[in-house]
Amino acid sequence: MNQSTYLKVKDHSVSGEEFQLILNEDLQMLETFPKPTEEKLSQYYKSEDYISHTDSKRNVFEYAYHIIRSRALRNKLKLINSFDTEAKDLLDIGCGTGDFLRTAQNSGWSITGIEPNVQARTIANDKTGNKVFEAEQLLSIEENSFDVITLWHVLEHLPKLETHISLFKNLLKPNGFLVVAVPNFKSYDAQHYKSFWAAYDVPRHLWHFSRQSIKHLFGKFGFTVVSTRPMIFDSFYVSLLSEKYKSDFMNPIKAFWIGLLSNIKARDSKEYSSLIYIIKKTSTLSLAL
Repeated sequence: MNQSTYLKVKDHSVSGEEFQLILNEDLQMLETFPKPTEEKLSQYYKSEDYISHTDSKRNVFEYAYHIIRSRALRNKLKLINSFDTEAKDLLDIGCGTGDFLRTAQNSGWSITGIEPNVQARTIANDKTGNKVFEAEQLLSIEENSFDVITLWHVLEHLPKLETHISLFKNLLKPNGFLVVAVPNFKSYDAQHYKSFWAAYDVPRHLWHFSRQSIKHLFGKFGFTVVSTRPMIFDSFYVSLLSEKYKSDFMNPIKAFWIGLLSNIKARDSKEYSSLIYIIKKTSTLSLAL
């Protein structure tokens, strides 16, 4: 396994500590180093600014986040509704405050959510009728239970990455769909902002993915990436926060320009700021052929 230091990055939102991003050249994936222990990792989420754990709208940035999220929820629902599934059993890992689950529930999906953060889980359960559980609950769910499992910007947070991928495979029905959305460190906005790129978000993001790494990583577990979709709005949101980290000012005009430029360049390169991967079990695809 060939490894090298790719970049040094600061935790801009909580601790101010510096971390290294180690490049696995074989997988084309970055790993945060040093990696906090699971006990210490929770301390890096204890911030009023960690937006996915709250429904607050205290400033322009948070208003922008919620406006973008509303559009994203419609797009996510449209995506899972497009799948040809035998039923409508959905598991959302790291569901935050539960907005996607509630949206899916209102569209006829039978929902289950997993959320480690107590505050976010409480809010999510108020919205969904107590359909959200602690992470440990995953181990008690029967195999082949879900038609769709979604991880919206969650895979990069999981300490036991390969253990979880194996678990998701067991929980997914034979013809089910795994939906994984993650930032792409090979995007133009990542290359532009470098150590200030907000989507590195160390050390909460333990892993940093490229299109190649997702293909190789899930391939090891008998999965195949069948489709890739861009998350167009992420480049604007990430650029806005990156500008804040870089100059202590959000600079919305420049952030909009970098976000737009990133999407324009990605039309040819396919290296969007964030990507959604639609993944299925390889054995299922072989039988279909």
